[in-house]
Amino acid sequence: MWNERYDRPDYLFGKEPAGFLEAHAHVLSRNSRVLCIADGEGRNSVYLARLGHRVTAFDGSHVAIEKARRLAADRGVEVDFREADVDGWDWTPDSWDAVVAIFIQFADPAMRKRIFDGIAQTLRPGGHLLLHGYAPRQVDYGTGGPSNPDNMYTVPMLEDAFPGWHVFDKADYDARIDEGEGHSGRSALVDFVAMKPAG
Repeated sequence: MWNERYDRPDYLFGKEPAGFLEAHAHVLSRNSRVLCIADGEGRNSVYLARLGHRVTAFDGSHVAIEKARRLAADRGVEVDFREADVDGWDWTPDSWDAVVAIFIQFADPAMRKRIFDGIAQTLRPGGHLLLHGYAPRQVDYGTGGPSNPDNMYTVPMLEDAFPGWHVFDKADYDARIDEGEGHSGRSALVDFVAMKPAG
């Protein structure tokens, strides 16, 4: 399905980073090792590489990965792109300074739990999670994301998924976004920026 969606001359979600990432990238230390989950066509990973971070990004679509590599080359940066799905990814413990997960709401609740458990495992103590997605009422807007509200986020859900983490920012709000054809229009959004406990 995703290969078909990405098989187009333009970029489904645009070439510029998510506004959420631009607003919150400052929490990352210089030269951080960053993992971008289900990164699609590379807009977010390439942005982080341009900021000087060491970025690895994976996606299950080989079409998206090829487009991401082209975008990185066009922007003059290096990203370690890998073709993998979330269930095939090696969530090596304590490996990353930051994990970025933006609009990964193809995941149903069972897969979401596996992803969140993987994130908690693979982030080093003191590492940062930058998570951004849709709230359940997004299905009423129809401006992006899946049609199943069970795939959406709430702030309490995210707090429960990452207990004991230091939360820098949490928000549930409506805003207009313009991030390619795939995310365009008034949207119900959830932001979650948190640090894994150091001890």
